[in-house]
Amino acid sequence: MPPETLGRHGPPADAAPLGEEEAEDLLRGICFKTGPPRTVGVELEWLIHDREQPEVAVSHDRLRAAADAVRATRLDAALTFEPGGQLELSSQPAGSLMACVDATAADLVSVRDTLGRAGLALAGLGVDPWNPPRRLLREPRYDAMEAALDRSGPAGRAMMCSSASVQVCLDAGEEEPGPLGYGRRWQLGNLLGAVLVAAFANSPFRQGRRTGWRSTRQALWAHLDPARSLAPQSRLAPRDAWASHVLATSVMCVRGDDGPWAVPDGLTFRDWIRGGGPRPPVRADLDYHLTTLFPPVRPRGHLELRMIDAQSGTDGWLVPLAVATALFDDPEAAETVYRTVKPLAETAGPASAPRNPLWTAAARDGLSDPELAAAAAACFTAALEALPRIGASDHVLGTVSAFHERYVARGRCPADDQPDPAQARAPYGKGLVR
Repeated sequence: MPPETLGRHGPPADAAPLGEEEAEDLLRGICFKTGPPRTVGVELEWLIHDREQPEVAVSHDRLRAAADAVRATRLDAALTFEPGGQLELSSQPAGSLMACVDATAADLVSVRDTLGRAGLALAGLGVDPWNPPRRLLREPRYDAMEAALDRSGPAGRAMMCSSASVQVCLDAGEEEPGPLGYGRRWQLGNLLGAVLVAAFANSPFRQGRRTGWRSTRQALWAHLDPARSLAPQSRLAPRDAWASHVLATSVMCVRGDDGPWAVPDGLTFRDWIRGGGPRPPVRADLDYHLTTLFPPVRPRGHLELRMIDAQSGTDGWLVPLAVATALFDDPEAAETVYRTVKPLAETAGPASAPRNPLWTAAARDGLSDPELAAAAAACFTAALEALPRIGASDHVLGTVSAFHERYVARGRCPADDQPDPAQARAPYGKGLVR
């Protein structure tokens, strides 16, 4: 269920208060739904720019009109808009990589045609390189989110209003140990995720200036909040680690039917259950709380890989989708990539992702970091070998191969190709908004 749906109103008035043991049991039961990996999905966030003058901020009225036009278009994916007007397509769960690719590609043709008639285009960039964040959506959820995140600095507003990503959704995996077991896949996600950050880094600029990060978007997420964007500590089993993390993370807001939502400071969900909040929490409050946690890999029954910058070009988005699916769901590739990334745990150290040395290097240095470059090369080789085994088309295989040759094989990432926005205006934009 989209966060916008969960967040329109307060919880049902007759709902029973949630107990601490009940909350722990619910979290353990819903975070990893196990079984043989079969389904795949993708969530694509896009900035919307003027097709001819991408450096000029699109007016709110023009963005609203474009949003209305896209909403009137028949799409297979769910369509939402982020606080700054970014467009998000969330595919339906698909039974194969190609089913996901084909449905999403068809939706993107319709969206691009609709926006094109208004002189607008989708921009595949992790962060808007020109414009400061400005919030278009005025809803209680986003008012509360802004107030909560402002306590930690400006990163929250930038994330809400000027960032975009490719999020890959994969089944949690099998209950049993092994290459496709959920425990292995959970560990893999939190190590491979740094390699994906580095390989697909695509946001070196913000507000017209170079930031010093290949993935400024990932840097923003890392500085978002003291705990909200962290992975759980790995010393516990996955279900226990996630349940403990959820209950120990502060509540972003307490929803209500009337007026602005309360934004408590430092109230964990466990404290709220124990009587620390303005009213007792109910099951719907726990469901909502889960939508306000943003670790790099979020367990939602399935695994949501959240760390990848939006990608430029017509087909750039399908490369991380195809690579991640191949590396997680093909047993041979999963075993190879696990052996490849396991040594990265030593570089990561004890700190949680994304605030550890491994993830910091990935966001700052991309594939200029030798250890990450070597890991990415091995991962892409494994993915290219696995894609035919999972039914990838020649077009998908060729697109991934071209990305590998242009970037990974040369120790480069898309950020290394981005010209300075202050020196390249419309031509810069035309290379990225398609």
